[in-house]
Amino acid sequence: MKKFFTLFLLFIGLTVFSQSDDNPIVVTPTVEKISDTEYDLIFDIEIAEDWHLYSQYNPEDASLPMSISPAEGQTGYTLNGKAKEGDTETEFSEIWGKDEIFFVDEGRLVQRITVSDASLTQITLNLDAQVCKEYCLPFDEDFTFSLIGEEVVQTVVEVDDKSQSLAQSLNLNLKNTALLKSTTQKSSEEDGDSLLNIFLLGFVGGLLAFLTPCVFPMVPLTVSYFTKHNEKKGKGIRSAILYGFFIVLIYGLLSLPFHYLDTLDPEILNSISTNMWLNLFFFTVLIFFAGSFFGFYELTLPSSWSNKADSASSIGGIIGIFFMALTLAIVSFSCTGPILGSLLAGSLGSDGGAMQLSAGMIGFGAALALPFALFAMFPKWLNSLPKSGGWLNTVKVFLGFLELAFAFKFLSNADLVGHWDLLKREVFIGIWAFISLLTALYLFGFIGKKYGKITFFRVLLGMGSLALAIYLAPGVMEKPVWNQNALLSGFAPPQFHSIYKKDNKCPLGLNCFKDFEEGIAYAKSVNKPVLLDFTGWACVNCRKMEENIWVKPEIYSLISDDYVLISLYVDDHERQLPEEEQFDFIKPNGKVKRIRTYGDKWATLQVANFKTASQPFYILMSPNLELLNSPQQYTDHTSYYNWLKTGLDNFNNN
Repeated sequence: MKKFFTLFLLFIGLTVFSQSDDNPIVVTPTVEKISDTEYDLIFDIEIAEDWHLYSQYNPEDASLPMSISPAEGQTGYTLNGKAKEGDTETEFSEIWGKDEIFFVDEGRLVQRITVSDASLTQITLNLDAQVCKEYCLPFDEDFTFSLIGEEVVQTVVEVDDKSQSLAQSLNLNLKNTALLKSTTQKSSEEDGDSLLNIFLLGFVGGLLAFLTPCVFPMVPLTVSYFTKHNEKKGKGIRSAILYGFFIVLIYGLLSLPFHYLDTLDPEILNSISTNMWLNLFFFTVLIFFAGSFFGFYELTLPSSWSNKADSASSIGGIIGIFFMALTLAIVSFSCTGPILGSLLAGSLGSDGGAMQLSAGMIGFGAALALPFALFAMFPKWLNSLPKSGGWLNTVKVFLGFLELAFAFKFLSNADLVGHWDLLKREVFIGIWAFISLLTALYLFGFIGKKYGKITFFRVLLGMGSLALAIYLAPGVMEKPVWNQNALLSGFAPPQFHSIYKKDNKCPLGLNCFKDFEEGIAYAKSVNKPVLLDFTGWACVNCRKMEENIWVKPEIYSLISDDYVLISLYVDDHERQLPEEEQFDFIKPNGKVKRIRTYGDKWATLQVANFKTASQPFYILMSPNLELLNSPQQYTDHTSYYNWLKTGLDNFNNN
């Protein structure tokens, strides 16, 4: 599972650029007429040295196979099965444990079509493929074929001279670029760790959802269904496993639309998640969800949905079990919806985007499915379950307080990106401390409706909430008696976003530049290497790195004394560039992106030169743009220190 996530993330995360080592295949489309209604559409493909292109017939559970499909909106013809392929090679893959099929040096695809609309003169097909050597790149392009022998005129995107000049300035003349490729595999492993973490968080969310009044009481009903409808124990176990699988599948499928967005543009989910208005929307939604957990109202999907799904479950067999799982997902929405909403918001606000959302959704579904499947397989275990009662409502209200606290994280994102300066660090910490205090008072029974007796576990949880409030409270002072970073790192606004006067607006009070050209010019004047920091106002891991790693004395002194820090905020979409510096940029997919803000400029600079849109992303370079070490992302203290030290040694030895 982890290898799948990391390799697939690597596939969708890299961007196709102009013909070079970054775009290693060239496709030439031609047409052969077979009859009045049949045509062969031919793709002749040149493949760069050391690269290979995966076949349509590559195993589905290995590297992604090629696909050919009609362009969106085209009708009047049909594809006659899969395309015929030229010579391919087969080789055993140790990663996937099976033979893989691919083209080397050159390839040919012949796709036969049948035309039903006689007026059709041009056909456009999409070729979606994966081309690899040490790392992989996606290839997703449309090709137009003329059925009447006319030359197909491809639309050429043009921009004015000013835009061409400014766009060219974003393409850095980097030296020692081999270091960029040497980190691809390592970063994919780090992404895998991140996906595993979000999977575990989703799993915890699923377990919490299981302990809510909408889900927990459904266990005996589900077990009763399986025991009554499966006389043989073996058949009952198979049905229970299938039921659990369908629950996981349903929640996993909810994340699929976001993968489509992610493949359109590697920056799109990052842009969405850091959008000021979307963060305000998430804040409003989570406040609304918290209200449902507090019992002010109930969130439900249309009853007709659950009635139809429940009726379909009576069909029996595999289809019936699937609709039973769907019924559970619909009926339990009033409790699972707020948790899923938090998971959606958190995943889109993270670096992994759609892949993180899938990992979280699968983790959530697995945790929700596991108890149902186990109790259906072993009905006697039901005797060990506590009875439904007031404690379920207590859990629900407790989750409401968690939703409320989480909501203010998104309000903080909007405040930072919009430069409103309303929710400063001390205000944010004060709100969290107050919510923790209210949670403790509720659990102790001083406020809110009491559901049953005040149990030992409830008191213990209340003491934990009270301890958290006491821990957070000093954070509202100019000089707290202890450091709250260990807990709040990445969630609270940065330390320089304060109600108290600070020396500058840079992390930890370091001297930094927020303009690339200015920072490089200064580095040349003092002959120091550059630490290029691609960051974001709403980037959780960026704050964690600054407040947990950069703060270490040996790292802080290296950055402060030996490097020129250039921090580029890729989500700074509220600060407009001067009119004379705004321009049109042609992206690798041929579409034009208008560079209006500083965030647009720095995000495009990162993707154009380093082929990644994730943050934090750190580059060490000389003032003459020579890379001093491989790029670094979110990592531990020792690795980051050694990385900085190696870069400095390489600079001094040149």
